[in-house]
Formats: sequence, structure tokens, C-alpha cells
Amino acid sequence: MRFFKRSALTLGMASMMMIATACGAGGNETSGSGSTTDNSSSEPAQEEQQDQDDATLSGEIAIDGSSTVFPILEAVSEEYTQVQPGVRAPVGVSGTGGGFKRFVVGETDMSNASRHIKEEEAELAKENSIEYIELELAYDGLSVVVSQENDFVDYLTVEELSKMWTDGTEVETWADVREGWPEEKIEFYSPGTDSGTFDYWKEVILGKDADLRRDATLSEDDNVLVNGTVASPYAIAYFGYAYYEENQDKLNIVPIDNGDGAIIPTIETINDGTYAPLSRPIFTYVNVESVKRTEVYDYLKFLNEHVGDLALEVGYINLPQERYDANLEKIEAAAKN
Repeated sequence: MRFFKRSALTLGMASMMMIATACGAGGNETSGSGSTTDNSSSEPAQEEQQDQDDATLSGEIAIDGSSTVFPILEAVSEEYTQVQPGVRAPVGVSGTGGGFKRFVVGETDMSNASRHIKEEEAELAKENSIEYIELELAYDGLSVVVSQENDFVDYLTVEELSKMWTDGTEVETWADVREGWPEEKIEFYSPGTDSGTFDYWKEVILGKDADLRRDATLSEDDNVLVNGTVASPYAIAYFGYAYYEENQDKLNIVPIDNGDGAIIPTIETINDGTYAPLSRPIFTYVNVESVKRTEVYDYLKFLNEHVGDLALEVGYINLPQERYDANLEKIEAAAKN
């Protein structure tokens, strides 16, 4: 699949050449001795077979967590299956918080997250003797979207977003947000409370002590948010950039003004931080004990090598190489722990 098809073909051709060479060398004679030495020796063939056996892995890797990280890890698992078909690595979507609930009691090997692990989650992991490493995978830009039928929202400020989404606000219609906009009730769509995207939005838009408005429709499934927004010209939602990119033919992205002009999320603005405050890193957390299993170790090395390219394919932004180098050091250290 994708870029691995070519590698598989090349490997197959190389194997055929090796076999042909070995067969051609089978009947060499040693000059001057009158005896024949069998250089086709079964030992190299046995070693080659052993290498093939060693490279064939099996097992299942339990992965759950963030819906935002899901497209990246799904792509990683799909590609890894082409290399190691004996290893199953299905990716669950319980949300960041839901994933951590399972991870901190040892139910999963990996937990995808669109935020850092919380102090109380880390404490539960410690109580259950779960040691973990955090791997940074990519950058995401939370995207604020409206229906393509919405022809009046040209941009929103962070202050306007805060007024719109905070519980207890007096904002009910679009006219309450800005003069001249229609007096139509706003329909709000938000990731659910188990989502790291919800937590991040709450932190940077509402403030840690504020609550999200109670009339918002919440769902852990970002497709529910997309469909709800598409269905109404007066709806608004937020979610990871990949889900906007996947549905950009049905949605309008809203530029956000944090005081330096209205900016939309792009590869450049997410990577350089100018799309503030809605740019963020996304992660996967790995149980150290799991890393000691050969299939998990191999999967993690594969993930770390290819996740940057795959992140770009599914609509996220890859990290600088030094971040992936740091990930590899963590993986190697955990395997030796």
C-alpha cells in the first residue's frame, strides 16, 4: 500500500537475484586437489530462512484514544500491516480521556491523545504501576468551521469565540456576536467531554475555570459535528484540521484573529505558531512494559520513521526531525528498561 508497494517489489527482485546467484555457484571445484567443494552450503540458506522467520511477527497491539489522532494512527496501522501482516494493530476512538481511562489501568498498550496526560491520570497510572513514555507525533490546528451556506462570517476573534461558547453567556443569535449579522439562533457543535480537543478548547478559549455552554451538541464522533454543521447555515463547530480538510467541499473554515489579524490554519501557520492559540502538538502514550514485546517495539520504530509523512497525507503537520530522533531515544530506552 502507498510507498511500500515499491519496496516490496524491490525486495522480491533482490531475493530472486540472490537465489539465482546461489544456484549458479553450486558446483565449483577446488583446483589442484581433485576433490569437489560444495559452496552451495546449506548454512547460508538456513541463515536466510532464520532471518525471514525472525522478521515475521505476530500478535495484537491494543490502541485507543483521541479521535483527532485516529486518522494518523489508522494510516500507520494500515501501512504496517503491509509489512507485518501477522500483527494486528486496530485503533479505537474512545476520545483522549476515554483512552486514558483504559491506559492507566493497563488495558491498552498505546493511548492516543490530543493533549498532555492530566495530573490525576498520571497519578492513577502510578498507582497501577503503569510506566509510560510520551511520543509527540505531529502538529494540529483546531479548525473553526461553518456551513458553506453561511455567507456572513468572514472571521472571528478569540474574544468573540469566548463570549459565544462560555456557559452563562448572553450570546444566543449571530446578531449578538456582531452587529449586522442575522438574528438567527446559533447552533453549537463540540467534541465531547472525553475529547482532548474539548479540553484544549476549554483551556485556550474559555479559560480553565469556565464551562462550555450547555445547549451545545457534544459528540466524540467528529463526523457527527461535521454533518450537523453542514446541515445548517447558522451552525458552528470546531475540531481537528484533518476533519476540515476531508470535508472542505462542504464547510467554510473561519479565520481566527488573536490580535495580529485573521489567520487560517495551514501547514505554515500551524508549524510556525502564528495560528494562535489553536495550534497544538498531538501525542501517543506507550506502556513501557508493552515496548518490551517484539511486535510493539517494531511497530513503534515503524511509526516513528513514517508518521511524519503519513501525518501530512491525512491533513496534519509533521514535526522537525529532531523531535522524531528524540522519540526514538525514548523507544530504545524503554525497550532496554
